[in-house]
Amino acid sequence: MITSSYILILFWFVLMALFAHNVQVTEKKRILGKERTIVRWWYAILVFVPLIIMAMNRSVAIGDTGAYIGHYSGMPESFADISSYYSHLSKDKGYYLLASIIKCIFGSEYKIYFLIIAMIQAFGLVRMYRKYSPSYFLAIFLFVVSTDYISWMQNGTRQFVAVSICLLAADFILEKKYIPAVITVVIAARFHQSALLVIPMIFIVQGKPWNTKTLLFLVLTLLAIIYVEQFTSLLDEALDETQYTNVVTDWKSWGDDGTNPIRVLVYSLPALLSLVGLRYIRAENDPVINFATNMSIITAGLYLVSMFTSGIFIGRLPIYASLYSQGILLPWEVDHMFNRESTMIVKLSMIVFYLIFYIYQLRKWGIM
Repeated sequence: MITSSYILILFWFVLMALFAHNVQVTEKKRILGKERTIVRWWYAILVFVPLIIMAMNRSVAIGDTGAYIGHYSGMPESFADISSYYSHLSKDKGYYLLASIIKCIFGSEYKIYFLIIAMIQAFGLVRMYRKYSPSYFLAIFLFVVSTDYISWMQNGTRQFVAVSICLLAADFILEKKYIPAVITVVIAARFHQSALLVIPMIFIVQGKPWNTKTLLFLVLTLLAIIYVEQFTSLLDEALDETQYTNVVTDWKSWGDDGTNPIRVLVYSLPALLSLVGLRYIRAENDPVINFATNMSIITAGLYLVSMFTSGIFIGRLPIYASLYSQGILLPWEVDHMFNRESTMIVKLSMIVFYLIFYIYQLRKWGIM
């Protein structure tokens, strides 16, 4: 049985595409010294609103939704009790503090809680794609058909709040303002400690696409795959005394055999295309595209490692980089690496490919 909202969202994008074709929804703005065409805020919000509504009304059967409802029900209902509640938290205190404040203000109705969290998540993503994506509409469409909106807004909710905060650091990273970038990431880590992974990313992605730092990262990735047992032992030791101390033990005991290779291929596509069309990227020398290209390499590398280790744990790390490669780099590649006749064919083929993946993933998860 098809869950209607997960199919109807596709028709919403058809409607929004037709709307944009008949109404002026863009404006010119100078960003990083270059005049860019961006969508107006009202259209950016309009496109994204159904995803917020779906996150608010999602089924308890979706991912960790039931667990989030359970946690919310156990949070204090008055500000006087927050201090005691906070003192007993052992991890991600920023997120639980935020959630408890929401409960004290708005009450125990968990749908209001999900709505506010989804709006916070949406702000970082919508702002980043509106400002930097060559095609905001396509970026959000890919966010949907890649199933990221289900995986994150409806499942990995806590981590995606941290991801959204990290997206606010994109301005600082591109402007090479490292101190405020790191401070933003440290704040995000209070919501989910995995956000600290972004700190080394800040420095890896600087410079030309496919530079020495990114190649070294890929070499380390290959070594982790070749020597996977040694890598997992090293990871186990590194995570000792942290909130992730039992990660390796857990994924082995749960029989987690890694990320699905099809998903790895889907998320590695921007990096593969960037290697094929590297001359176009270097000729353009756009700092945003260079940044997104190097993020795509990190995405592919982390997903490759997760394919041989854990999809549940390692497979959740690429989201800090994949949103740039999928929503910024891929639309640019489609528009700039092919001639005018081929671009339409490639774009249509990409849409069909992602739709097939979307339906496949919905069926695999039992959503339809």
